[in-house]
Amino acid sequence: MADTRRRVKLYVLNDERQWDDRGTGHVSSSYVERLNGMSLLVRAESDGSILLESKIEPDTAYQKQQETLIVWSENENCDLALSFQEKAGCDEIWQKICEVQGKDPSVDITQDIVEESEDERFDEMPDAAPPIELPLCELSRLEEISELFSSVLPSPIKREKLALAIENDNYVKRLLELFHVCEDLENMEGLHHLYEIFKDIFLLNKNSLLEMMFSEDSINAMLGVLEYDPSLSTPYRHREYLSSKSRFKEVIPITNRELLNKIHQTYRVQYIQDTILPTPSVFEENMLSALNSFIFFNKIEIVTMIQDDEKFLPELFSQLMDENTDDEKRQDLVLFLKEFCMFAQTCQNRDAFFKMLSALGLLPALGYILQNMEEPVVRQAATDILAYIVEFSPTLVREFILDQRKQQTDDDILLMNVIIEQMICDTDEDLGGAIQLMNLIRILLDPENMMGSITLKTEKTEFLSFFYKHCIHVLTAPLMANTATLKPSKDDYQTAHLLSIIMDLLTFCVEHHTYHAKNHIISKDLLRRILALLKSQHAFLNLCAVRCMRRIISLKDDFYNRYIIKGKLFEPLVNAFLSNGNKYNLLNSAILDLFEFVRIEDIKLLIVHMMEEHGSAFKNIDYVKTFQGLHKKYEQLKDRETNKPDFDGLRQPSSFQNSRYRRDARALDEEEEMWFDQDDEQDPAVIPEAVASLPEMSVIIDSIAPEEKETIAEPKEMDKENFDNSNTNGRPNSPVKCIPIEAETTITPTPVLTNKTVPTSTSAEVKSSSLTRKGGLVDYPDEDSDEDSDEDLPVSKRPRLAT
Repeated sequence: MADTRRRVKLYVLNDERQWDDRGTGHVSSSYVERLNGMSLLVRAESDGSILLESKIEPDTAYQKQQETLIVWSENENCDLALSFQEKAGCDEIWQKICEVQGKDPSVDITQDIVEESEDERFDEMPDAAPPIELPLCELSRLEEISELFSSVLPSPIKREKLALAIENDNYVKRLLELFHVCEDLENMEGLHHLYEIFKDIFLLNKNSLLEMMFSEDSINAMLGVLEYDPSLSTPYRHREYLSSKSRFKEVIPITNRELLNKIHQTYRVQYIQDTILPTPSVFEENMLSALNSFIFFNKIEIVTMIQDDEKFLPELFSQLMDENTDDEKRQDLVLFLKEFCMFAQTCQNRDAFFKMLSALGLLPALGYILQNMEEPVVRQAATDILAYIVEFSPTLVREFILDQRKQQTDDDILLMNVIIEQMICDTDEDLGGAIQLMNLIRILLDPENMMGSITLKTEKTEFLSFFYKHCIHVLTAPLMANTATLKPSKDDYQTAHLLSIIMDLLTFCVEHHTYHAKNHIISKDLLRRILALLKSQHAFLNLCAVRCMRRIISLKDDFYNRYIIKGKLFEPLVNAFLSNGNKYNLLNSAILDLFEFVRIEDIKLLIVHMMEEHGSAFKNIDYVKTFQGLHKKYEQLKDRETNKPDFDGLRQPSSFQNSRYRRDARALDEEEEMWFDQDDEQDPAVIPEAVASLPEMSVIIDSIAPEEKETIAEPKEMDKENFDNSNTNGRPNSPVKCIPIEAETTITPTPVLTNKTVPTSTSAEVKSSSLTRKGGLVDYPDEDSDEDSDEDLPVSKRPRLAT
């Protein structure tokens, strides 16, 4: 186990003056040959990768803050911070830094900051530069003080000397006392000078000075000083706003006085940064980094103190879930919880934080709020809290949903279905909430982040099976209801926008949930409903339908292809293409891209179907070469059928070919259902009759060259072969008939005792009951072997093709 003393979180200050969390790891100091010196190394806690490799330069100014923080700058625009879990670890690294730079570890900053452009100016300056003498703090000398502060700012060394002088002389407190005098005398000139003086103190960028200005007895006067901006004709009333209009609601009584003061201080400092101080562009880059750090670490302290309170959070969740809690009180509780989670985004150990909240009942509370609270502000706050958790730890939410299913029999109260229903029922005209929830659903359904406690496959299998059994029907309900007549029954903008959001999720499922999505789409004939959206008046919804169809075809799955052919699902696509006419728009390009993909990838089944069904519609389209190319490939297939060899002069009669490649629809349905029953990952599904039989299949097969024919499986075998991506039971992905698991350990079948004497080894039996491979191809068992399993098998078998 790694030493927790050296456990740190690495932060980098971004362009927006916010600290970005770059990860948690363990810090060490060692000699790095590549950098030719002692360096700070931070290795990631998760995978051991290097998060930071920083050489300890002799002239870099390192600053120690709040006992567990080390801050420094690299290059010109890169501010870094290491936040230690324990003070002892911070002290150890600080001592190493001071040893390298030859400094006393008792100091809080290793050296003065000197800009490169001023190196020559201070080359001859003695090590102990004379301190800056501050004028007496009097009304008559305010202008002199303001000019002194402004003149010092361009020089980094003078800024350090001035900050030291202000701190040592307790100058901030004396200036604030002078402010009260000026305000009582209504001395506007003095108040304007004080504003400029304190603005310059902010620009000194010193944490110690900020602590003095924001102390409990000084911050109110500080706000008063900042009301008198010389550029304004009328002063702002910041103190009045914070004392009367801005109300602090104590949803749960806070007994910790330190925590209460920290909350008030942080709110006021945040107000100063966001409302009073000028925008960052007015100052030099990173000039207010100390103020950002002050707020940042204040938030961490608040979260830590609330977590350490054993009664606060349990009481909060108890009231949140209590049926007797009125709506106004519950709203305050939810808003506080949102603020608390937002502060926790800066915590070092967010994983433990969210697990703690989950153990207290956060997720069921959010489900209850989303279902029962009508106030939009509350529902949005609950959605934001859910987003914090899902984006950080989707596995935590998935585990809760699966546990919830084991305890509940009603699908309507499942958190996953609650989220989907909230997305569907969003009343906002722009569907902002629906889009946010759609992104959360996408994260929860993304197999890439499924990292279950046992294995990735376990979580993926269990959660996706749950989703497609209990939730997918809720997601597709608006689509099914709106396309019952195979055209949109309601085609206003908001409905079309909602359907486009649902289509984005379905397209995502097609791409990432190959087996589950295929089973649902075909069993519910969902693609036909999707293509009905091509009749919508909204172009963006038309494109969503084409995009989904394109994604399905890009899988090059014969199961999908047969479903498309039998259902004649190219027809609405071709009609939309022809209706679009000669318009050169996105719809035209999207449909052409789909046809071009079929041509380039040489998907024979689709090429034959398209040319036979719609070839005449494409004859006169010559502004692209796509359709000429499709026609050419179709002609090549016909030529192959005409010129194919006779297999040693013994061509099989067409009736034999049909018996080989065409089957009764009912028999296929039964075999498909049996195959689904044997799969451990998915519930049984009824395959629609649209997929069961293809009248043109023998013609299509005959049109393919003999060397390609054996690679095309029979309908039943192709179905199983195309589900190889969903094989989660560790069984071989072989395109063979379904057999019990225990029978898969051998190729040769176990002899069956009958009343007749059966030879133990004949070539006919080997061919009929086992798989043989010839030239890399698979020779399949006979079709009627399953039907005759309980009867005596004859020794002779019918001849096989090409044997």
